[in-house]
Amino acid sequence: MKGFCERAVASKCSSKSLTDTSNSSPPPVCSDPESSDSKFTKASVWSNFVSSALSIFETHSEALPCDNKAVLSGSSACEKKAAHAKQNGWTAAVRKAVASGSMRRIQERVLGLSRTGISSSTSDIWLLGVCYRMSQDESSGDADTSNGLARFEQDFSSRILTTYRKGFDAIGESKYTSDVSWGCMLRSSQMLVAQALVFHRLGRSWRKPLQKPFNQEYIEILHFFGDSEASPFSIHNLLLAGKAYNLAAGSWVGPYAMCRTWETLARCKRESTDLEDQQLPMAVYVVSGDEDGERGGAPVLCIDDASRHCFEFSRGQVDWTPILLLVPLVLGLEKVNPRYIPSLRATFMFPQSLGIVGGKPGASTYIIGVQDEKAFFLDPHDVQPVVSIGRNDLEADTSSYHCNIIRHISLDSIDSSLAFGFYCRDKDDFDDFCLRASKLADESNGAPLFTVAQKHNLSKPVSHPEVSVDTDGVQRDESFGLESIGDAEGHSHEDEWQLL
Repeated sequence: MKGFCERAVASKCSSKSLTDTSNSSPPPVCSDPESSDSKFTKASVWSNFVSSALSIFETHSEALPCDNKAVLSGSSACEKKAAHAKQNGWTAAVRKAVASGSMRRIQERVLGLSRTGISSSTSDIWLLGVCYRMSQDESSGDADTSNGLARFEQDFSSRILTTYRKGFDAIGESKYTSDVSWGCMLRSSQMLVAQALVFHRLGRSWRKPLQKPFNQEYIEILHFFGDSEASPFSIHNLLLAGKAYNLAAGSWVGPYAMCRTWETLARCKRESTDLEDQQLPMAVYVVSGDEDGERGGAPVLCIDDASRHCFEFSRGQVDWTPILLLVPLVLGLEKVNPRYIPSLRATFMFPQSLGIVGGKPGASTYIIGVQDEKAFFLDPHDVQPVVSIGRNDLEADTSSYHCNIIRHISLDSIDSSLAFGFYCRDKDDFDDFCLRASKLADESNGAPLFTVAQKHNLSKPVSHPEVSVDTDGVQRDESFGLESIGDAEGHSHEDEWQLL
């Protein structure tokens, strides 16, 4: 029943596990017309069918073998053993087919999960604060215009990809050695934080090396996101840090809990490591609404709070440090309210942009760019074997951490539950971000993503949620609930703010 139980967790989110299956990347294909709601429903049905079928095979394949039965006649035992071997062979064949590239292509064609490639649009593409001009008119001689598509593809494929992995050491006391069907939010958030480290240690202009030996900084970043407790930002350590927010192996998690988990993990690593050896050398500030996000309200980026986070990170040595801003939001009911899409699109023009953790309902992705009405993303749902990259292994195979397949979805089909990320290198960079964010809020026609203020207008200072210490020594949040996506009773306005 293990397979059925693991898939039941994913299907719990309103049949939203559209891309949570074993797959590998297909070659680029032309864009299909946009999916309608009926097509989305059909996708859910097909997805559940495939998952249920695999669950049946796995359930049968994990039945007790003959030599574990209490009493069996000789002929009956042989027959059951032969049947068991046959079941295992059938299961292996099915799983091999699902993991093949052809199956992924069939799945994407039937389910309409996403589209790949770049359309013939000549509109500019914005990728994490960098503009690539697609216009065919190169008379201006602008370097950004010339070879814009090739430059965009090189930038896209240089972003670090973290996906489902299988075969790693069991997570804590659980028996999970894979995060298939439930770990997409954790993987998406890993990509965002990895990009922050790339910005910090290698710069925005860094591109994936073509030849070995690789850069030491690059290899160390990949090592930090390995799949073992020895890697500081592994899925193992994220789940441990997130116990206060009910994170557990096999369970799906929302953006707010994910952001708070990163804040907790960063704080734990900071307290146990010398300042000069920090693996995440930046303060982490989760921007939330009134009452620390528990009662909704438009998020307010408080400059004084940002300053305090930097001062605490440096242990009182300096007034300002690099800072990672995480902004978890819910911008509607099921899909992003159209009022917010112009502002959402504009954030990718910020030089501080780290993109968005979000995507299809129940299937988180890492959105890193926009063009017209579509968003480009990295997909964590490909299943890959675990790899171990030592922090000094400059000859390591890093191909599984990058993707050349450019996938995109319509902006108006993005799940309303998401989280923005921004990285500010220093005080000047932060001030520039605040100016851009304030201008964007002023031009939002009454629907800002978040606002900027010097101080909070609260009667009490913002603090971390109250927690209690469990018997295992892990702090647990007593006031936090995972499910806060739907409107509260008596609230029917689609564009009202809610914080996960």
